[in-house]
Amino acid sequence: MPQFDLVLIEAMKKVLEDTMTRVPVEHSTPAVKAYFAEFILKAAAQGQTSYDAPIVAAADQIEVFVSLFSQGITP
Repeated sequence: MPQFDLVLIEAMKKVLEDTMTRVPVEHSTPAVKAYFAEFILKAAAQGQTSYDAPIVAAADQIEVFVSLFSQGITP
């Protein structure tokens, strides 16, 4: 399991917070937050350690998530 330094952990927290502000209120649940946290952790484990790359990737996932959710599919 990868280990992350405190600076990266703080950046990942910021990405998660910013991502959750973009999730429609009706979909903003602890499960959704966990989904995006996992996505951000995986991105960091793959070397995406700046703020910009994970926030763009997470933003793209919001559209995917909302689309799946509207079809009755939950990730």
